[in-house]
Amino acid sequence: MLVTFIVLYLLASIAIGLYAATRVHNTADYAVAGRSLPLAVVIATTFATWFGSETVLGVSARFIDSGLGGVVEDPFGASMCLVLVGLFFAYRLYQKNLITLGDYYRLRFGRTIEVLCSIIIMFSYLGWVAAQVTALGLVFNMLTQGAVSVTLGMVIGTVIVLVYTLYGGMWSVALTDFVQMIVIALGLLAIAWFAADLAGGAGKVIDHVASEGKFRFFPKDGGFKEWSFFVAAAITMMLGSIPQQDVFQRVMSSKNAATARTGPVIGGLLYLLFAFIPMFIVASAVLVMPDTAQALLQDDPQKLLPTLVMERMPLALQIAFFGALLSAIMSTASATLLAPSTTFVENILRNLRPGMSDAMTLKAMRISVLVFTGCVLAYAITMQGTSIYDMVSGAYQVPLVGAFIPLVFGLYWKRATTQGALLAVAMGLGVWLWFVASPVLSEAFPQQLAGLLAALVGMLAGSLLPQFIPDHKGQVHHYAGSQEGAGAG
Repeated sequence: MLVTFIVLYLLASIAIGLYAATRVHNTADYAVAGRSLPLAVVIATTFATWFGSETVLGVSARFIDSGLGGVVEDPFGASMCLVLVGLFFAYRLYQKNLITLGDYYRLRFGRTIEVLCSIIIMFSYLGWVAAQVTALGLVFNMLTQGAVSVTLGMVIGTVIVLVYTLYGGMWSVALTDFVQMIVIALGLLAIAWFAADLAGGAGKVIDHVASEGKFRFFPKDGGFKEWSFFVAAAITMMLGSIPQQDVFQRVMSSKNAATARTGPVIGGLLYLLFAFIPMFIVASAVLVMPDTAQALLQDDPQKLLPTLVMERMPLALQIAFFGALLSAIMSTASATLLAPSTTFVENILRNLRPGMSDAMTLKAMRISVLVFTGCVLAYAITMQGTSIYDMVSGAYQVPLVGAFIPLVFGLYWKRATTQGALLAVAMGLGVWLWFVASPVLSEAFPQQLAGLLAALVGMLAGSLLPQFIPDHKGQVHHYAGSQEGAGAG
């Protein structure tokens, strides 16, 4: 009965996505939903995109293991990313009427930076989408009590998401996100209420968590090393997710600049609020089934929440949970399949094949979605055994060290030059890779923070020193203040 209801829900999601595909007539419809989404849908799609497998399974498992301090990266950093996008980036980027974030890098710094930052952005999606694919495999395996292997579950789940994303693009993503956000909210609230009742009341759950020291947020010792790693974890998603195409597409899909600015802020705050619900449910599970919980915490903490639902809750709540979980996963997966594919066509393929018609571009985007999906599925199968939380957090280090500094300085510093942006990318990635390759260095100081600081030095030095690299107009001069678009800040 549970599997039947879930299959019906999945078919309904596909139907909504394919209905949305009837609105796609050109590249702008496919990539940014024709820049026509109202505030409610923008809020829903920013929330649903962030609320993925790592929130329901990964964050809750990490919270039980390490407390609030262990989840500073997500949901705290992740929610603040959306708030920062709404407050400081949405309005300025929306005014430029662009399809991708790579388009901005080209207009501000030229084609070299466009291609480099686009590759960085595309590469970062491998880990994030692979985490959703891994979760889909885990869900189908648990739903069928092992009849469907995790690997086969990955394939089935990926095909379902691919179908409506391939045809409907951003329109399908937006409408399915809207429905899925409602399912997530209602489903998780109902389960939390029932879990609290099983555990003897919400107060008992909270008291238990507090007695275990799980509410400690800041580093206990307070030394330089502890604080540096704490700050690095906080900014990985907070800043590393800002130069991301999926976030940018939600901004650009808004019907006006005010919606583009308000939607991410509300979506980010809602995300932080609802991210606490899976943590509460898992904390309840520790009280409700202590022996099972301890065994799962040693084996695979990500299975604790689904096991509580499967073993202790009625059918209606099982349907609600797996509907909410699949909604969370599919909404994130669909968005993150579309984003790198759009970036590849707009900022890589168009440079290789200039003069492509709108129809050719739309066809190329759909082919790119298909190819990228195959790559992600292969990567996810290869990475089996890696935690969902680690997959997601690792994905954001690349744009943090390579693409964030050129974006923020390009928007807010008139003197930022192409030479400065190039040095920022080179030094940020170079130092980060150096730390990654050296266990001694990465244990002494966080690799992503080292890369970010190196990128900052590269931007400042490259922009203020004599210029040897021409800007996007082919001119070599000291400052970018006279460049077209450079006065955006």
